[in-house]
Order: sequence, then structure tokens, then C-alpha cells
Amino acid sequence: MEALMFFDLLWKGIYLVIFVVNLYALVEAVRTPSQAFPLMDKQTKGLWVGLLGVGTVLALSAVMGSFALLVLLSLAASLIFMLDVRPAVRGVSGNRNEGPYGPW
Repeated sequence: MEALMFFDLLWKGIYLVIFVVNLYALVEAVRTPSQAFPLMDKQTKGLWVGLLGVGTVLALSAVMGSFALLVLLSLAASLIFMLDVRPAVRGVSGNRNEGPYGPW
């Protein structure tokens, strides 16, 4: 019985981490200017904000106890955004005061 409770807590922790990743990706998508997405040949800002918003809600519901399997799909969307879309559109966002190691 203790092992079952341990795995339940472990999965809750994993879902919480996925929720934080989704929330961070959603905030980054909202902060990115709309014109940066088509300029870098990525999907529209509205599509990414919608996907990440749904993923964030799913991840939060998994932490609360439901939709656990769909959380993996939301993690996939967040990772695609964070690893592919964000680096591409970040250079277009207009932050000219940043050097290779952060703000000057």
C-alpha cells in the first residue's frame, strides 16, 4: 500500500513539473510579438497560445486528478514550442539590447 502511495505522489510531482513547463511556454508565447511567428516560418501566435493554453489546463487538471494521459500531449506541445519555435522567433522579437550572454 505504501508503494502505491509513493507512485501516486511521484506521478503528481511529474504532473506538477509538466504544468510548470506548460505555464512557462504559455507565458513566453503570449510575450512574443505576433509578427515574429510568420516571419520565422512558424505557425501563428494564436495557434500556439491556444495549444499551450489547453495544455496548461490539462496539466493542471492532471495535478488535481484527471486527464492524466493527455498531459503527455501537452508536454509534447510545450517542448516543441520551447525547443523549436521560441528560439526561432526570439531573434525577431526586437530585443536588441541583449548580447550572447544576456542583457548588456
